[in-house]
Amino acid sequence: MSNPVCLVTGASSGIGRQIALTFAKSGYDVILNYAQSKESAQGVALECAGYGVQTLVLGCNVADHLAVKAMIDQSIQQFGRIDVLVNNSGITKDQLLLRMKEEDFDEVIAVNLKGTFNCTHHVSKHMLKARFGRIINMSSVIGVVGNAGQANYAASKGGIIAFTKSVALELASRNITVNAIAPGFIETKMTQALSEEQQASILKRIPVQRLGNAEDVAQCALFLASPNASYITGQVIHVDGGMAM
Repeated sequence: MSNPVCLVTGASSGIGRQIALTFAKSGYDVILNYAQSKESAQGVALECAGYGVQTLVLGCNVADHLAVKAMIDQSIQQFGRIDVLVNNSGITKDQLLLRMKEEDFDEVIAVNLKGTFNCTHHVSKHMLKARFGRIINMSSVIGVVGNAGQANYAASKGGIIAFTKSVALELASRNITVNAIAPGFIETKMTQALSEEQQASILKRIPVQRLGNAEDVAQCALFLASPNASYITGQVIHVDGGMAM
């Protein structure tokens, strides 16, 4: 039998990179989507291939509905299937509400929320035919509790939660589960750039008293894609050290 196939958007770095590697290590052929960093995505693909799986690197702005369709069509042409979709692509354009530009609000919604719709819309057609699928949407603790200066990001991530629950209801009868992961503060280049004072302030809000890492999120995604999670759908799994209890 051929390997199961996982498509990860925003796979060139950070959480997306780790998800791609984790699925490859578990025997999935991996489709790695990137928006700008082709070289980085190719580097991640090379790491994935080291686990003996096939990879495909495809550049695409997930906010572009037709470009996403072309990406999915090419993926199906090569692999014949997409078993798991991880909607991980996301951007931030932080600013206080009164200073936030309209285009900054629109762009965050377009990539984070509409991008999740675009990929789910095109992939679900193939999953429905196969009568199987696992869709995992990347939300955020900010989409649950909000954050000053991130009204656009919070709206996009909160929208992903509502989108997840609605699509889960639509697809459940076809053996397709749809869940969301809401990471908290994860060790990335962004958090590494914070001052010691800022990091200390963040840690006070986290009951387990540490930042998460990309592997924490990737392992959650792998579980949601596994047979062990076949009876879980429409849920939001918090990977946040207890921030949003």
